[in-house]
Amino acid sequence: MKIRTLFATYSILCAFLCSVLSLPTIAAPEKAPERDRGEGPYKRLILRGANVITGEGAPAQGPMDIVIENDRIVSMVSVGNPGVPIKPERRPEAKPGDKELDVSGHYILPGFVDMHGHIGGSADEIPAEYVFKLWLAHGITTVREPGSFNGLDWVLDHVKRSQENTIAAPRIIPYVGFGMGNDEPISTPQQATKWVKKIARDGAKGIKFFGAEPAIMEAALSQAEKSGLGSMMHHAQLEVARMNVLDSARMGLTTMEHWYGLPEALFENQTIQNYSPEYNYNNEMDRFGEAGRLWAQAAKPGSEHWNAVRDELIELDFTLNPTMTIYEASRDLMREMNADWHQQYTLPTLWDFFQPSRYAHGSYWFDWTTDDEIAWKQNFRHWMTFLNDYKNHGGRVTTGSDSGYIFKIYGFGYIRELELLREAGFNALEVIKSASYNGAEALGMEQEIGSLRVGKKADMVIVKENPLRNFKVLYGTGHFRLNDENQPTRVGGVVYTVKDGIVYDAKQLLADVREIVAEAKQAAEK
Repeated sequence: MKIRTLFATYSILCAFLCSVLSLPTIAAPEKAPERDRGEGPYKRLILRGANVITGEGAPAQGPMDIVIENDRIVSMVSVGNPGVPIKPERRPEAKPGDKELDVSGHYILPGFVDMHGHIGGSADEIPAEYVFKLWLAHGITTVREPGSFNGLDWVLDHVKRSQENTIAAPRIIPYVGFGMGNDEPISTPQQATKWVKKIARDGAKGIKFFGAEPAIMEAALSQAEKSGLGSMMHHAQLEVARMNVLDSARMGLTTMEHWYGLPEALFENQTIQNYSPEYNYNNEMDRFGEAGRLWAQAAKPGSEHWNAVRDELIELDFTLNPTMTIYEASRDLMREMNADWHQQYTLPTLWDFFQPSRYAHGSYWFDWTTDDEIAWKQNFRHWMTFLNDYKNHGGRVTTGSDSGYIFKIYGFGYIRELELLREAGFNALEVIKSASYNGAEALGMEQEIGSLRVGKKADMVIVKENPLRNFKVLYGTGHFRLNDENQPTRVGGVVYTVKDGIVYDAKQLLADVREIVAEAKQAAEK
């Protein structure tokens, strides 16, 4: 297999490979077209009669009217009580030229923050429009781009166009894979410092690490703090033996991705994972199969070592961004292969990428067994216990998806993450806080976004059904249930997503995506 093909296939490890092998970046996907959807921002927009979930932990309150001027919330007014007529005298008065939107009985939540959202970057030919519209259609208004593997210039172009709202897209926070774009592998602390200064000047907002020499990592993190850059890390198995989560957090890392490095920090009777003698990291089934047996090697919940690691990470103000959703096929492959949305919303190039292959990252279904799935179910239980314990003791847990791999589709994968946090023991309001305020806080943007409060930007998710009762109503395919006429039906789906005061019809965005997929299937059949 040629090294360039290897690099393209393993795009998730692009930054790590760049730093080691000095390889070129992969070809970027099709850029997003000029915005053809969304109305506004209006000089003055009034949302009438909704139940409001602020995202800060408060229970729902309604009916309420929300007044937005340009893209800022200027008023949030309680206008009555449930089950009785609204009192007109309480309502903010409409002025000539105002846009009023009747959302009586609907629920309004803060726009969701996806802390791990690649703009394509897995399979070939994933147009940015497809990704962006799926994100917006599921209420995602801010995305941290973990690595900018399509090229920093490409990503920054979309950052700018999203800021100007000339494309239909969430707000994009660009992080750059460590070493990406450098002329040679970074091998000294001085080179690391110089590289971090350069990407800060270029417009990056953070760094995505996979692993590095401790001295190099420390230099990069030190300069990142000075330059005002965030940091995130996938503690790759190739590097984690010498730097686990606790090591990197002590150096100044602010966020960990997935869970790699955390069980290793919790080891008590060993320092390195118990790999089988035949293990080969380049064998994807080895990699994911044995990863599913890692948490069993960690300290037990409530043990002295467990508590010590948890408490030190909380003291360091460290953020956990678990992305459980991207590993769910490991514990139930058939569920993910047959998800409701694949037929209409999965591009053929993605579907092909998901199929078993010894070349494709995450396509490790060479011979996936019942025992593999059971091991991963147990892995999830231990992992979820730590996440819930971390949250309960004051730690920050955020919400990310990493879609585009392992049968996970943009937007849909994010909503599934909400359900998995609920399974982990988070109550529904804690899940919403993780999906909104916690993400904004981790990005240092909590004064602007992340909750519904006067003075903040108008980023909102509007849904007719109650998401606190059932997160399934947030899926673009809705929730399957029986109606009063004894007929199976689907309800739910986001009605509107508001980003920067622009109102997007989520159903319209989904229709656009279905058309993109249908056209791609027709082209593939020719």
